[in-house]
Amino acid sequence: MIKVTLVKSTIGEVKSVKGTIAALGLKKINSTKTFENSPVLAGQLKKVAHLVKVEEI
Repeated sequence: MIKVTLVKSTIGEVKSVKGTIAALGLKKINSTKTFENSPVLAGQLKKVAHLVKVEEI
């Protein structure tokens, strides 16, 4: 399991990055979601790594 927390704002980011954050279900700064690890999730997190904090549970 992986816990993903949005730590920086998406203001000024391109549409695809904003869309990825929305697809992860993160809306406000410090919002957190828990996911099962998968290759699809790894690709999404790589794209938005500069905005999120990832912890393994």
